[in-house]
Amino acid sequence: MAAWLIWLIGAVALAFGEVLTLDLVLLMLAGGALGGLTVALAGGPAVLQVVAFIAVSGLLLGGVRPLAKRHLENRTPLQLDGIDTLIGKTAKVTRDVDVSGGRIQLGADEWTARSQHGGETFAVGATVRILQVDGATAVVGDALE
Repeated sequence: MAAWLIWLIGAVALAFGEVLTLDLVLLMLAGGALGGLTVALAGGPAVLQVVAFIAVSGLLLGGVRPLAKRHLENRTPLQLDGIDTLIGKTAKVTRDVDVSGGRIQLGADEWTARSQHGGETFAVGATVRILQVDGATAVVGDALE
């Protein structure tokens, strides 16, 4: 089997492994394998191919990976999902809410709710803010609008 083909198979395998790990290490090694492939295609000896692999991998791991990792981590917004998206939203009280329970209307959905503090009560029609979600119950407080 030709040396360049071995380097190509190695590069593809490393790139595929990167998809599974998402740590940018295997991707940099795949780049090093492409360096070895280039030397093999130019007719260089196996020792020079390995040196090219090590040199390119080292440069990518030391230079490109930290920049890429920092860029990916700094540019990724915190994404709320599930019930976390409800926190901070306002809702209308449909059944008086106190520390023991009540109901609120949030958009088209009706939720069970309770107030955050023992002395807090909210009458029907009041606007409340969702402070947290405890199971299927919204913990609410004053909307301060």
